[in-house]
Amino acid sequence: MVVAFFVAIAAAAQIRAQETPLKFELYGGYDYVRINVNASNIIQPPSQSFNGNGGSGQFVYNITDRIGILGDLGGFWATNAYNQGAALPYLFGPRLNFRHGRLTPFAQLLVGGVATSSGIGTSGWQNNFAMTAGGGIDIRVSEHFSLRPMQAEYFLTKIPDGLNNRQDNFRFSAGVSLLFGRR
Repeated sequence: MVVAFFVAIAAAAQIRAQETPLKFELYGGYDYVRINVNASNIIQPPSQSFNGNGGSGQFVYNITDRIGILGDLGGFWATNAYNQGAALPYLFGPRLNFRHGRLTPFAQLLVGGVATSSGIGTSGWQNNFAMTAGGGIDIRVSEHFSLRPMQAEYFLTKIPDGLNNRQDNFRFSAGVSLLFGRR
């Protein structure tokens, strides 16, 4: 019985080691961003929205199996009936993971900025405050590869618009992650 007990403990440690997340994640994917501008300036008619298409990349350091720190860098081209422009969000913050076998739902809160070109409520390139709050799900396909079919976030920007300088936006992402680095 003593031998069986130690074999069971050793087997449990091996099973747990296979479920332990790797230390680093490198994500790349497609982003769709809906930007809502309530402008009262000559650049934009009032209450205009932009549809933005582009991509983003994330680098995640998993401190524990539940908590990670990440940096997110993206870019998208946004257009509407009146104007067009580019936006480059750069965000940083914590991620909370809820690992269940191959599925990892997560929630995150990121804070940083967004660089915007003329057309998105600005004239010339400007840097302004930005933040996101939301989550998604990763599906682990192999030890070093996972798919992200969905990530949805509230995306706040503080771009000067001549009204309240606040835009309540939406960001949807999907892509793939490479996992590496042993604990």
